[in-house]
Amino acid sequence: MDSPRNEQARDAAFAETVRRTGASIGALYLLAPDGQQLLLDVLCGAPADFAAPWTRIPVTAPAPVAAAVREERMVWLGSQEELARAYPRTAMALPYPLVLAAAPVTGVRRWGVLLLMWPATRPAYMTQRERGNIASSCGRLARLLEEAVEDGSLVTPGDKPRVLPAGSGHRPASPELAVADFVERLPGGSCALDLEGRFTYLSSGACELLGKEAGDLLGTLPWNSLRWLDDPTYEDRYRAAVISRRPVAFTACRPPDGWLDFHLFPDASGISIRIVPSGADTPPTPAPRHSSRSVTPARAGRLYQLTHLAAALTEVVGVQDVVDLVADQIMPAFGAQALVLSTADAGRLRITGYRGYDPRTIERLDGLPVDTGFTPAGRAIRTGIPAFFSTPEEMRRAHPEASKISRKQAWAFLPLVVSGRPVGCCVLSYDRPHAFPAEDRAVMTSLAGLIAHALDRARLYDTKHELAHGLQQALLPRALPAIPGLRVAARYLPATRGMDIGGDFYDLIPLGDTAVAAVIGDVQGHDTAAAALMGQVRTAVHAHSALGTAPDQVLAGTNRLLGDLGPDLFTSCLYAHLDLAGRRVTLASAGHPPPIVRRSAHDTGPLDVLPGPLLGVDPEAVYPVTEIPLTPGLMLTFYTDGLIERPDVDLDDAIAGLARHLAHADHRDLDALIDGVVGQSGSHARRTDDIALLVLHEAADRSL
Repeated sequence: MDSPRNEQARDAAFAETVRRTGASIGALYLLAPDGQQLLLDVLCGAPADFAAPWTRIPVTAPAPVAAAVREERMVWLGSQEELARAYPRTAMALPYPLVLAAAPVTGVRRWGVLLLMWPATRPAYMTQRERGNIASSCGRLARLLEEAVEDGSLVTPGDKPRVLPAGSGHRPASPELAVADFVERLPGGSCALDLEGRFTYLSSGACELLGKEAGDLLGTLPWNSLRWLDDPTYEDRYRAAVISRRPVAFTACRPPDGWLDFHLFPDASGISIRIVPSGADTPPTPAPRHSSRSVTPARAGRLYQLTHLAAALTEVVGVQDVVDLVADQIMPAFGAQALVLSTADAGRLRITGYRGYDPRTIERLDGLPVDTGFTPAGRAIRTGIPAFFSTPEEMRRAHPEASKISRKQAWAFLPLVVSGRPVGCCVLSYDRPHAFPAEDRAVMTSLAGLIAHALDRARLYDTKHELAHGLQQALLPRALPAIPGLRVAARYLPATRGMDIGGDFYDLIPLGDTAVAAVIGDVQGHDTAAAALMGQVRTAVHAHSALGTAPDQVLAGTNRLLGDLGPDLFTSCLYAHLDLAGRRVTLASAGHPPPIVRRSAHDTGPLDVLPGPLLGVDPEAVYPVTEIPLTPGLMLTFYTDGLIERPDVDLDDAIAGLARHLAHADHRDLDALIDGVVGQSGSHARRTDDIALLVLHEAADRSL
């Protein structure tokens, strides 16, 4: 545990940074021990529940604090519009005018991120001095963290963030008599809230308009003590005032028909409120005296949390993404310590992911019938009604054996249903008894519907991906044949976006004992249609090659076949015939990038191959032939355009760069050489196109 002395020193430095920069809200995030999440350690200028959706943020999340630590740079957003453009998910959950900076806290290692927020009234730009001050403060925080570790402290955030008071001064609990008299003489009513939203002062006029005595209201939250203010809209106006530090106004109806105008004036210590009878016309549908709702409406903080999580669920792709999101964001949002996410498959519940359970427990629960009575999951799925158990006693009364297996103390069983069809069940569980207020139940139930749709989409994606990936692997050669006197290596890399498949292909075809054909091609697109056409092209090339056809005729024959098939997709292809006995290489190209020829470190470059049209364009196309000698130690590198095409990079320059790399690459290990080529091109990261590579090295002279 972190010692109180170290923690106090860090809090003091953090609070001084917030004060010196003039920020209205500050937060310090620390990296979790596994380096995969940012955990909120300390907060200033806002209540803790404001930060509920952001107490745990995955480092990979599209959020300013995650980008700051991930990219090791300061993120500056000068307006809410900039926030919406750069980080739409964050802007959706934080729809207030503001200015924001997120700066990495880095010393001997990465520690976390400092987040600062200002009202939108400050300039939208940052000066070099301000940038330097923030960077200096981050360095100071990093040193304090390192000193704590040197003292033997374990620097990890607690279960809840520490909340520090904003500003250096405070207002007296009881105003001076003169001030009180002044306020009482004003028309209407006056009251004050602290930053937590609690009443700290009410004038007699405010009590009269609100219909309650000061003693009943002081220290309470307006939406708790005044039921007619119990609406997320009104709490949202308060949140807007706290976060933006700008005046806010709204009108509310005190039953039965008393319309009041509320004017909120915030600063760093709280909010002053003027209440006056509304001068506007009464709306046509005044609020009823008694609400017909059976459940308490969700607090605005919960609604923003739901919006934030809903936006995150729209970005998941596969089933594992759904499991990770529920575990990393939804579990902490509701304070749960464990999770089981199961899908309905062939009448059984198959567990697709879990956290906080012993694997042996999961083995016993995996594969239960969908209509099981062993746990509440079966009934929840059959009825579509969630089940909540706050204590083991409640669970034992309904399902005596279930609590013994999991050894948990409280459970929420959320059925995952899409259009009346059960998709699965999400179980959140707790290590200690846990109450489930109506508000939490309502939000959990709403969230279960979003999880169900995300899980259903993810399962469909995974099924299509597995099918397409299997098709891709079946169409590519399982292994390259061994050719005496020739060293070969190949690689296929799918696009990182889409379905991880494409139309790029390669092949090496033995033609008797003294010849071999090498082919590489690229079918337009990277989907199942492209992969299917790739298989047809590869088969056609293979068939023509087996007949001993010349390279130009191999391409011409394949081209005529594609013309007959009419696939509406075009294909580039490069075909090379290597005569190992006659020491000649004959090539023909259908619009494909030229191969790189390496004769020596000082004689490497793209081969000048005159290309013909793409396959499938012109049935009568002619493909010119290029011939070069097969010299000792010659290395040929064939590739598809996914390796060289980059935004704002000239294609000829990219090919020349590839040639320079190959000129000096170590060709003793061709697989390592391909690794270097892919890494040098930047294609190991995100790829918008798939890549195929085929390298052939004449091994007669291995010294080159």
